[in-house]
Amino acid sequence: MRTRHLVALTLATAASLAAVPAASSAAAATPANSRTTAAHCPQLSKKLKWHGDNRAKLQRMIDERGRCAHPHLGHGGKRPVAAFDWDNTITKNDVTDATIAWSLRHDKILRPKSWKSTSKWMTDAAHRALTKACGTKVPVGAPLPTSTDTDCADEIFEIREDGRTMSGAAAFAGTWDHRHTVPQYAWVPQIFAGHTVPELESYAAKARKEALAAPVGATQTVGTHEIPGYVRYYDQQRDLIRTLKKAGFDVYIVSAGSEPVTEVWSRSVGIDRAHTVAIRSVLDRRGRITTWNQGCGGVPANKGEAIPYIDGKRCWINQEIYGVKGEAAWQKQDRAHRIALGGGDADTDVTFVGDATGAHLVLNRNKAEFMCRAYDNADGRWVVNPMFIEPLPRKSGAYPCSTAAYNEHDGAKGPVRHADGSVVPDQRDSVY
Repeated sequence: MRTRHLVALTLATAASLAAVPAASSAAAATPANSRTTAAHCPQLSKKLKWHGDNRAKLQRMIDERGRCAHPHLGHGGKRPVAAFDWDNTITKNDVTDATIAWSLRHDKILRPKSWKSTSKWMTDAAHRALTKACGTKVPVGAPLPTSTDTDCADEIFEIREDGRTMSGAAAFAGTWDHRHTVPQYAWVPQIFAGHTVPELESYAAKARKEALAAPVGATQTVGTHEIPGYVRYYDQQRDLIRTLKKAGFDVYIVSAGSEPVTEVWSRSVGIDRAHTVAIRSVLDRRGRITTWNQGCGGVPANKGEAIPYIDGKRCWINQEIYGVKGEAAWQKQDRAHRIALGGGDADTDVTFVGDATGAHLVLNRNKAEFMCRAYDNADGRWVVNPMFIEPLPRKSGAYPCSTAAYNEHDGAKGPVRHADGSVVPDQRDSVY
């Protein structure tokens, strides 16, 4: 069992990843001009299509921060860091959803003693809906027959997907920091409570095999929900990661999914467990997943208050990559302790991608706060690209950056602001 998982609830904070020395260059270096040096600059493939001049922008950043300009990287020199979200950033479609769908279709969700106990924010309405739909005949800890019980599968998937019951009632209520967590994301590893990490990894591996074999555009049915039935690695992102590693970068995945699931997928792009950060479950004395998670930024073991979500991704990067401890991990660090390249697709990625000092790569999924930052392009280093497979059409109307695109800590919507407090103007969708 990996030492970074807790072995008991009584151990509030287990050993996490050792801090990896990593820092981006304090200033963009100028690549050497000699033909000999240039010949050793790892290059992005010119056979893979990027929007506009995005390949050139990324290549310039790689040349500036990598071995091309700093030949001693990895030999005493600190490596620059690249960090990427996973779902819909490295792959098309959500690997967590694929794993949940496979698990529901194969009766892998165990009946909890009480649905209310699975999340500290679960409402009475959601508890009643799940209890009614899934019944009480199955013994506690035994698999629910979700492959045939459409009502049970529907309630579980609807709550995971939209945070509501099938009748439309709120599934979660109470107080949480909306830039540190979202209950239905935190609930994903919690519904796998009772399983071991290897068991969950095996479900993810089987879901992966199925999703990669399905044709692009395929759908599947879970309960009565029709969802994407396929997943694909983006060739451009595989190539980008490969090139970054050749150029001397440390490359990490930072996901709001369940860590064992993300790890099953990340290893195929050459990213190991030590470089994969996601929601980390606390394990009991028997090595089984519990409804508790490891914490970040001074937050101890918890029921989902500090997952890698919006500002939480910054916290986990600062803590696990740069060794920043306590509350300081929630704060933006100096240039020497920030990533060089960040990549994502949604508002959950906006903080850590914005922290990058070299390039901010955005796959456009029309997420308001993220796209406001991207199109405002305050530092001239934002790189916006349509999704490489089945890109979205152009968003009609402007993103409400000046009024209601920012996700406030209390869940309200407000204006997106620059570092000096000035308001970002509304932005039109132009890369699609």
